[in-house]
Amino acid sequence: MSLFRLLLVGQSPRAIALLFSLFSPLLWATDNPATQLSELLDRAQTLRGGFTQLTLSASGTRLQEAKGQMALQRPGMFRWHTDAPLEQLLVSNGQTVWLYDPDLEQVTVQKLDERLTHTPALLLSGDVSKISENFEISQEQAGNLSTFTLKPKSADSLFDSLSLSFRRDVISEMRLIDNSGQRTSIHFLDVKMNRVLIDTTFEFDIPPGTDVIEQ
Repeated sequence: MSLFRLLLVGQSPRAIALLFSLFSPLLWATDNPATQLSELLDRAQTLRGGFTQLTLSASGTRLQEAKGQMALQRPGMFRWHTDAPLEQLLVSNGQTVWLYDPDLEQVTVQKLDERLTHTPALLLSGDVSKISENFEISQEQAGNLSTFTLKPKSADSLFDSLSLSFRRDVISEMRLIDNSGQRTSIHFLDVKMNRVLIDTTFEFDIPPGTDVIEQ
């Protein structure tokens, strides 16, 4: 299932993935995993880097591999670009979300609303204080690797579980299992935190001739 479509409407025409965050696992002010995760996510006011993605079916069949670049800025702004041959671009300026598919010459436009706050992208770029309201969170520590596993409290969530692994001060992997059992793993590369990002990073100009779908 496409995580871009999962983010927006829960449909699956193509596969991609999103989401971001990072932290420092060395000293904790509390033993509460939800508080720990909230504090760590809140430290990443901006984030940018590359990623590779692997998607497997519930039976373990390799469905898709992809790579690309991502950027994030709180609150609620993100840019996730997956390279060709499965090119897609997901952009949010904190108010509007654009999902652009250049092969189809189509863009889906949607307001950034409360319904999307249960999805991975806004979990990791939005209001971290609401994490414990929406998820059951557990945490495991193995040396300098710390992993948080999030289980949605809502029965109508679009995914069954989301795990975030961090090594030292940088996110290393995200793993998501959707309601069909499909598994997506994202490895983050050359991640930079709290660097200045140009204003146009989180804006999208619709190319002439593009079909626009408003939701």
